[in-house]
This record gives sequence, C-alpha cells and structure tokens, in this order.
Amino acid sequence: MIFLYSTLALGLGFILDLIFGDPQGFPHIVRLFGSLISTLERILWNERGNNRLKGLICTLMVLFLCAGIPFVLLFFAYRFHPVLGFLVETFFCYQCISVKDLGVESALVYKALKAGDREGARVAVSRIVGRDTERLDEAGITRATVETVAENTSDGVGAPLFYMALGGGVGACFYKAANTMDSMVGYKNERYMHFGCVAARLDDVLNFLPSRLSALAMIAAAFMLRYDGQGAFRIWRRDRRKHPSPNAGQTEAACAGALGLRLSGSSYYHGICEDKPEIGDPIQRIEADDIKRSIKLLYGVSFILFIFSMGIRLCLYMVATYTGL
Repeated sequence: MIFLYSTLALGLGFILDLIFGDPQGFPHIVRLFGSLISTLERILWNERGNNRLKGLICTLMVLFLCAGIPFVLLFFAYRFHPVLGFLVETFFCYQCISVKDLGVESALVYKALKAGDREGARVAVSRIVGRDTERLDEAGITRATVETVAENTSDGVGAPLFYMALGGGVGACFYKAANTMDSMVGYKNERYMHFGCVAARLDDVLNFLPSRLSALAMIAAAFMLRYDGQGAFRIWRRDRRKHPSPNAGQTEAACAGALGLRLSGSSYYHGICEDKPEIGDPIQRIEADDIKRSIKLLYGVSFILFIFSMGIRLCLYMVATYTGL
C-alpha cells in the first residue's frame, strides 16, 4: 500500500511542478541543500589542509543529511497515516523536478530577444548559465540558452525522475543533493580542484544512465514534434562524446541534431576562455525561435521520461507483489 502511495506521489509531484514551477519566495528544498553545502564548505575548506579528504567528508555529510532527514520524515509520516506520508512525499517529489522553472526562465530570454532588449536577454540568461554573458551577441545568448535547456533536461528532469522511480522522494533528494554539490564545488579551479573532485565524480556516476536515457527520449521527442529526428540520432551518435563532461554531451548532441544547429565551442568563464569542441552541424542559422523549439523538446522529453519512470514503478510493484516483499 505504501508503495502505491509513493508512486502516486511521484505522479502528483510531476503535475504540481508543471502547474506551479518554483514560485518566487516559496521555500525550496534545493536552496536548503545549497545553504548546507555553503556552511560545510566554510567550516571544512582551507588553503593548507587535505582538501580532497575534506571534500569527501563534506560530500558524505551532505548526502547523509539531505537523504537521511527526508527518509526519517517519510518513515514516521507513513507510520502515522499513509495519506500524510503521501503528502510529504509529494512535496519532496515536486521540489526535486524543475520542468516549468527551466521553461519559464528560458522563455524570459526569448521574450527579451524578440523585444530587441539584448541587455535584458543577457541578464535573463545569466540566471541560468555559468558562463560570462557580458560579451554575448544575440546568437551567443540563444546558443547559451539552448545548451542550458538541453543539458538541464537531463539534470533537472530526467535524472530526478529516474531516481524518484527507483527510490521515491528519498532517491530524488539524494540525487539533487549530489547534483547541487557538483554545481557549487565541482569546478576545476584552484579552490575546488581537490575539494570538489569527489562531488564531481559522484555526479558523473549518478548521471551516467539518466543522461543517456534523456538523450534517447529527446530523439523520440524530436520525431514526435516533427523536428529532425534522424538528425538528432545521427549527431547524438557522432558528437555525444565531444563534450568535456561525460554526460552533458548526450542531450546537447541530440538537441543540436534535432534543431539543425551547431552548439558548444568557445565560451568565457570568469574571464577565461575555454575552448570546447563544437557539437552538431550548422544546417540552420541559429535564431531566437530556437529557444522556443528547445523548450518544446524539454516538455516532450519530460512527458516521455515521466511515462518511463511510472513504468519502472509498475515493474517494481509487480516484482514486490510476486516475491511477497
């Protein structure tokens, strides 16, 4: 019975995200994760210590707290009453998915570009990308937005749904804690080269399978939306390993092929130019409307992966029923 409530929580959490997204001022669990990570970093990191070991300790503490507390809350909530457990788990699931928020933030960039407000578009895109945006022209702003939508289709939707399917709200919180750590300390710079290496490697491992499932779902969505599905498959096979990240290139390559664009290449991060291999072919000239197309791909992939995750839950339920677990 609890398994059934947990599965319903996954479904309702997904629907709530599509409806409400992340309202401004509303408490969000990922921001709590970020505050915890920042606090532990201030306590543990120093210039002379063994920051690799301290980074490992920080990672273990974050995972223990960010997954352990939801586990305890759900344990007692379900013991008190299944409906209470269902409501609490729905909240966790809802907070760990970010379909609408990614679509809304990307759409703000699109609206600014269509209005001719390039400076406003730079400000909007700076909220969703890590690169420097001050020198980006319209094509650069559009390319950065499309790349971010493509990459976060896996990080913000595919992976949370995957771990939600396997471990319910606790599984989703575990993944989001690891992913948030990587986004905050997983940089290859002087400060985080050693401290963040464990978090970065863990994020790579956790995203390995979900990123590939997300890419395949994006190829399927390209066919469904009448984009270039064959091109998505061709570029995915050819270019998915070109990205410095072992996972980000999966959905980025599929998106580039679906839209007929060339993505990636050189970008500035904290004033330093980083040269990345180009992904895709410049079949189409990049334009602001490509942001809208990437958002449609995001929603198409989200629905496909939602159905897939519910299928995983059904299989687990059948196995548990058959084995008497």
